[in-house]
Amino acid sequence: MSDIRKALNDLRTSASEQHLENDPLSFCHRYTDPLDQEIAAVVASSFAYGSVVIILRTLEVIFSELGPSPRSYVERFDPEAGFKAFSGFKHRFNDARDLCALLWGMRQIIEQTGSIQSFFLSGHGASDQDVSRSLNRYSAAVLALDYSAVFGSNSIPDSSYFPFLFPAPASGSACKRLCMMLRWLARSADGVDLGIWNGVSPAQLIIPVDTHISRISRYLRFTARKTADWRMAQEITAALRDFDPADPVKYDFSLAHLGISDGCDGKDFRACVTCPIVGICAQNLTK
Repeated sequence: MSDIRKALNDLRTSASEQHLENDPLSFCHRYTDPLDQEIAAVVASSFAYGSVVIILRTLEVIFSELGPSPRSYVERFDPEAGFKAFSGFKHRFNDARDLCALLWGMRQIIEQTGSIQSFFLSGHGASDQDVSRSLNRYSAAVLALDYSAVFGSNSIPDSSYFPFLFPAPASGSACKRLCMMLRWLARSADGVDLGIWNGVSPAQLIIPVDTHISRISRYLRFTARKTADWRMAQEITAALRDFDPADPVKYDFSLAHLGISDGCDGKDFRACVTCPIVGICAQNLTK
């Protein structure tokens, strides 16, 4: 176990500014005010699906419109003006209606509770082992807000993919983007994550599982599951707790960027030559 811990810690120290620049989290670092960073985290994580090139392109379009203060933009956001500003917006499943619904929802949250953190904490169980129930409540509460100003009716139409932005563990979803948002906000500031929320313990966080994390975690024997769902996310997190029970997801950023930025795809083994975890990787040991 000490060999694995050393390899994981070596991997963390190998993370670079280039990795951060190639990550949606970089948009949060454009701002210094925690209230702006919080809004940026919700937006950037919401659209963090698909290839990183497309994600960064989409976020550049959004944040160019949000301007120097995403918080101020959301506080005065008007859906009718939003439709004009984001006319033609499309990010895979989601369109301008969904983006406007997200911004309108955040405006309502701020008006009701003052911040995204306060809204989330209203359904958070501080004594829970992890954020399973908290995310169930958060997603349900967000989707229960009044979106009639966006959709023209009290209910979200079936044609909208807005609910895709707020999955829940109860449905079995890995909730990658929501777990990513929580990691950014709740982990202590370390040059990567922001550390601006103090009501969610890092020990409660669940690793955001994408194709890179699920594949690399199998290489490291953190999971044998093949479906990237909530059970896999919990299983990988449980394995990481053996190395740091107080902060298990601190390894997420560097593990994910083995695939996102460093070329680890399980096929081209040239990336293994300089990989910090090559000595403990089952894929390398069996090739």
